[in-house]
Amino acid sequence: MTADRPAPPVALCGAGMIAGAHAAAARLAGLPVVAVASRTAERAVAMAEGLGATAVEYADLPAGAEIVVVATPPGQHAGDALRLLDAGAAVVLEKPLCRTLDEADRLVAASDAHGGRLLYAENLAYAPLVQRLIGLTPKVGALTHVEVRSLQGLPGWGAFTTDEWGGGALFDLGVHPLAVAMLVCGAAGLGRPTEVTAVLRGGAGHGSDEHAEVTLHYPGGHRATVVASWQAGPEPTWDIQVAGQDGVLRAELLPVQRLEYNGDEVALPTSNCPVPVLEDLGYLPQLTAFVDDIAAGRAPVMDARFGRDVLQVVMAAYTSAGRGGAQESLPFAGSRHHTPLELWRDG
Repeated sequence: MTADRPAPPVALCGAGMIAGAHAAAARLAGLPVVAVASRTAERAVAMAEGLGATAVEYADLPAGAEIVVVATPPGQHAGDALRLLDAGAAVVLEKPLCRTLDEADRLVAASDAHGGRLLYAENLAYAPLVQRLIGLTPKVGALTHVEVRSLQGLPGWGAFTTDEWGGGALFDLGVHPLAVAMLVCGAAGLGRPTEVTAVLRGGAGHGSDEHAEVTLHYPGGHRATVVASWQAGPEPTWDIQVAGQDGVLRAELLPVQRLEYNGDEVALPTSNCPVPVLEDLGYLPQLTAFVDDIAAGRAPVMDARFGRDVLQVVMAAYTSAGRGGAQESLPFAGSRHHTPLELWRDG
């Protein structure tokens, strides 16, 4: 931060693993973390003590912070973000944006009313490898193949497979590859997807999805495939393939970072970050970009509208899967009050 622009203080609404990643990114960016709130006082105190912050109640936020990271369960996202925007804070809202499109509509309206001070935390959009891949996408020419995969084991923490969460692997993990696929196709000049088809596979002992295969359909017959799975492992595999008439891009985000163009390795920026994963997966550049956006009075690139666009694809995919893989049109014309799981089950 410059002398005439002091570092904005940050607070955490949530004290889980993802909130911890944001806290670490804030400290690396030189932003003080001043307050932590959680559903349990014990977790708030534990994280606050490690950060030199104060443990507070949700109602106390923003507690002197200019930026609040909302990393609560999805069912709390809309309520937490709307209240904090009204309280004057800028909000980093973790993915998935929220549980219903009605909530998403309210978040977009509130973000507009507050000068775009809401960041949809799709951290991969800020990852150096993903940004480099998107920049190279026009070089491959007219697209013939796009596939983005996020494959890993079922999380052993959190309530990801409960009805309360709202959706499973596609809703939570799948928004990452969906966003990347949409950004790649946008960079290739395809615009927005117009239809979605999907197949979901559930897991044992719960009513949520653990594996999803989604096809985004674009004008002119172009397609992008997204696979999100909690039925893989033990090592996570996150990769991207983009082929066109003039070339091929291949990228790995996990377990290693690697980008190739026509078989040749593409040099990526050298990280000086003490915790490289926070830069490699976009957490640090995401936060520093948002600080600059706030100072300049502009909305972030990953705004509430983009988050809603991703959620519309998610809703259409769950609906398609509930109807045996039938094609669902975009923009989504179905219920704006149902969660993804409810749409899947209703068919």
